[in-house]
Amino acid sequence: MRIEIVEGDITTQEVDVVVNAANSALLGGGGVDGAIHRRGGPEILAECSRLRATELPDGLPVGDAVATTAGRLPARWVVHTVGPVWSASEDRSALLAACHRNSLHVAAGLGAESVAFPAISTGIYGWPLESAAEIALAAVSEPVGSIRTVRFVLFGDEAFRVFSEARSR
Repeated sequence: MRIEIVEGDITTQEVDVVVNAANSALLGGGGVDGAIHRRGGPEILAECSRLRATELPDGLPVGDAVATTAGRLPARWVVHTVGPVWSASEDRSALLAACHRNSLHVAAGLGAESVAFPAISTGIYGWPLESAAEIALAAVSEPVGSIRTVRFVLFGDEAFRVFSEARSR
């Protein structure tokens, strides 16, 4: 499996699956979640609303993942996952790793070969970039089904630098 690290806009990635750092409500929000919903259009929200009305009435649990259409994005699907909020007093790294692994398993179940991830939980959820990069890279290091390429699409110089440095260790 090839792991790529790029700086850019995840909503412009021409991959099979774009991973959304969603909130448990699945109904849009800020950051990556808001950008994906805005650029992807109402089709994504319609599928998320259907999931909430049927399979996920209580929302998507932290660490789990679920797929929808990608709407107007250049990707084929969006895999939504809910990252954990950073805690200095509780180790939640297994949940962050689960976001990545579960997203890959959902993507492989769709037959996807390429997946683009954001830096899950590093925005408003406060996860330190260095820790998030190490956890994310370790979580995607093992091949999963049909997945051939994992791309981390990072917003800003600092995130790109931190993920690049973590990969070279």
